[in-house]
Amino acid sequence: MAGGNERSMRALKEVWKRAENSLCADCGKPDPDWASSTLGVFICLSCSGIHRNIPSISKVKSLKMDHWDDAQVQFLAKHGNAVTKATYEAHIPIYYYQPTYNDCQVLREQWIRAKYERKEFTEPGKQPPYYDGVKEGILWKRGRDNGQFLPRKFLLSEREGCLKYFTKQDAKEPKINVKIDVINATFQPEKIGNPNGLQITYLKDNKTRNIFVYHESGKEVVDWFNAIRSVQFHYLKVAFPIASDNEIKNRLTRNFLKEGYMEKTGPKQREAFKKRWFTLDHRRLMYFKDPLDAFAKGEVFVGSRENGYSVQKGLPSGTQGNFSWHYGITIVTPDREYLFTCETETDQLEWIKAFTSVINQAMTPQEYASKCPDAVSFPS
Repeated sequence: MAGGNERSMRALKEVWKRAENSLCADCGKPDPDWASSTLGVFICLSCSGIHRNIPSISKVKSLKMDHWDDAQVQFLAKHGNAVTKATYEAHIPIYYYQPTYNDCQVLREQWIRAKYERKEFTEPGKQPPYYDGVKEGILWKRGRDNGQFLPRKFLLSEREGCLKYFTKQDAKEPKINVKIDVINATFQPEKIGNPNGLQITYLKDNKTRNIFVYHESGKEVVDWFNAIRSVQFHYLKVAFPIASDNEIKNRLTRNFLKEGYMEKTGPKQREAFKKRWFTLDHRRLMYFKDPLDAFAKGEVFVGSRENGYSVQKGLPSGTQGNFSWHYGITIVTPDREYLFTCETETDQLEWIKAFTSVINQAMTPQEYASKCPDAVSFPS
């Protein structure tokens, strides 16, 4: 009996060591140490918890702590991540967002359920519910002034190339009507305080407006997210007919590079530093008095190194403004310097890394055209 166990463990380790099984089949996290004995995939601990919630589809076991019999090991050997992905991920729409281990729970759970439970990607030509070019429904939207979440009707139209929302179900005219190419959407469960919280942003007069929404159903809010990406993709295909699918995919919704609190001072650099919430959305650095503000109080364009932008650790000697945090950052632009302080050295280094990643990228023609002027400086 002991010999049989040892033989099974050796065989299991051989399958486990295959290159195809070195990343979680669902989120890509390195060194997965769980597996599904019914699907034949190697997964990480976090994704195994999601699998455990769909026991009719997947039964998970630890590769280190649980016993695997010969039949189960043979099943893993016959399948593994590559074979299983070839079945369950055979026909993923190019615009569909495939989450990683850095993404929130609702995105990862609905990705796993879409693959294995609903089998959305197994058949060619199968149209998912967010594909048909129109999506209409209720989302709970945070009020701009009172902070209350109230049900609002949203309408997404590929034909019109826009997203609308209405304050009343029977309203004839929308409260907003936003062109699809200026919209971004990113999940923000912690900021919004709801596991299905979604932040929708759009540009108006070259300034960013935030809308915060959620839906009780994780599937529904992820369907809205992918519907926005679908409409964006087809809109951009028409607008840029010679661009490749991958080029267009890279222009769809994006996560913010970095968010968090810093202190800032004004343009004279003699004012007291004030604590504000900052969001770095690629080349747009915005700040807000509150993380859930609808509008930024100020924006700075973060250009490229070849255009005279840089980031420096610390503050210039002789900085006069009073500040309570002592880990400084200086953003140098062709026109002026912007001064910030962080609460911890970790925050400082993370912000510097994020700014450096942007500054080291060459600017595209579109970024030159859309550059928000440095004149949009930081008021108090």
